[in-house]
Amino acid sequence: MKNTVLTLQQAKNENRKITMLTAYDYSTARLIDEAGVNMILVGDSLGNVMLGYEDTVSVTMEDMIHHGAAVARGAKNAMVVVDMPFMSYQTSVYDAVVNAGRLMKEARANAVKLEGGVEVAEQIKAIVAAGIPVVAHIGLTPQSINAFGGHKVQGKTEAAAKKLIEDALAVEAAGAFSVVIEGVPAKLATLITGKLTIPTIGIGAGAGCDGQVLVYQDMLGMYSDFTPKFVKKFANVGEVMKAAFEQYINEVQSGVFPSQEHCYAIDDKIIEKLG
Repeated sequence: MKNTVLTLQQAKNENRKITMLTAYDYSTARLIDEAGVNMILVGDSLGNVMLGYEDTVSVTMEDMIHHGAAVARGAKNAMVVVDMPFMSYQTSVYDAVVNAGRLMKEARANAVKLEGGVEVAEQIKAIVAAGIPVVAHIGLTPQSINAFGGHKVQGKTEAAAKKLIEDALAVEAAGAFSVVIEGVPAKLATLITGKLTIPTIGIGAGAGCDGQVLVYQDMLGMYSDFTPKFVKKFANVGEVMKAAFEQYINEVQSGVFPSQEHCYAIDDKIIEKLG
């Protein structure tokens, strides 16, 4: 069954946990979709895990459209949420609506996600008014990594915690149908979840959120440049892949591959005539 804004809200209402994973290509999206995940996030984290950037700031609209469209072709039941990249919505409400519209039309997204709280409430309101579902993102927002001075837990002081609560309430009031909470103390995320009627999706925010999201390369042990504390490796696929690549190299160099079973036949008489 296709996951929608309504089915996700129903999951929160019935206290059923929501699952979300990232994907950036057709093949991976199809596997994740077939596994039964509720939401697939085409995150601007693709800048790190797919393009090799040090952060997400360099990711462009063209990057998001290219990868988003590939994922949308592979996802049949999961809701596909595509990130709005840095400076695609901060500049003006007009830019925010235009770029959100491009992600819906060109990337075939089911919803868009943007970072920020009170500061982007007007953008969220305008995007929603245009008929585009919005997922908000508060707490540790990677596009603001330079302002934060690194990957630091947010909301640890009373003032910072109050600001996060204000942000959460503001994005809900603006019309966001869900909010990602990243890098926030578990008890604070649980408190925020209880204050909101819309689903919260945690990443590094404890088990009290309505759902969870992880970058799939992190949870499969495929990306080792930086591993946050909140990541659990559910499989070491990176090592399996590396071992397979090494075996392929050895078999090609030794002549074991390709063997007879991997070759196409031709009548020897034809070869004789050609020789």
